[in-house]
Amino acid sequence: MRFTSKTCSNGICEQLFLLGEIPGVLWTPEDAGTRPLIVMGHGGGQHKKAPDIMGLAHRFVTECGFAVVAVDVPGHGDRPTHEEYNRIASENQSRVEAGEELAPLIAGFQALVARQTVPEWQAVLDAVQQLDHVGAGPVGYWGVSLGCGLGVPFVAAEPRVRAAVLGLGGASASAPAGDAARITVPVEFLVQWDDERVPRDQSLALFDALASAEKTLHANPGKHGDIPAFELDSTLKFFSRNLA
Repeated sequence: MRFTSKTCSNGICEQLFLLGEIPGVLWTPEDAGTRPLIVMGHGGGQHKKAPDIMGLAHRFVTECGFAVVAVDVPGHGDRPTHEEYNRIASENQSRVEAGEELAPLIAGFQALVARQTVPEWQAVLDAVQQLDHVGAGPVGYWGVSLGCGLGVPFVAAEPRVRAAVLGLGGASASAPAGDAARITVPVEFLVQWDDERVPRDQSLALFDALASAEKTLHANPGKHGDIPAFELDSTLKFFSRNLA
């Protein structure tokens, strides 16, 4: 892991880094010590420092004393263009325009990308937990939309994750549902009732597939990007209860 910059202000330190070819960002409180760590997955077309990622990450640091790490998904942010993924995305767009359903195409694409991101995120987790100002404390995962599609297989594969907030995703392909059945940690799951990208029945099917004994469904009216602000307060309380 090679750090490329560090800035500290208002009790938050931000460090940009490269792990091999993976660009990421780590936010921590200014004081040292082992602490819970939240891995955050950004949405499609976004990046590691998208406003919603940064806003919630800062709250984790200042209100909970957690560390937060986020990296750019392949083909996003500071990652180079991924020709194969771009080709598949273009083909999927053409198939939707020809009348095919969007959700299964998205799920299949995310399952493909997850084959790369799951080991990448595990390597990032290894490196970050070796830092003195993070340490090997409990780990949580937060991700919605693309962050959910990639987060479900990550949480299923990574035993260090002890709690997860997921949502805006669906079980429209066998792989996500199968991965969900391997998740047993507490989960808070977000659904937008009028989601134009993920059919409601598929979101509910993904929630139902989770094997967690403690899982709660947070359903709110509105479209895909309309998660109400009060859900962020719930997220902070959820992780504080399960990790702190």
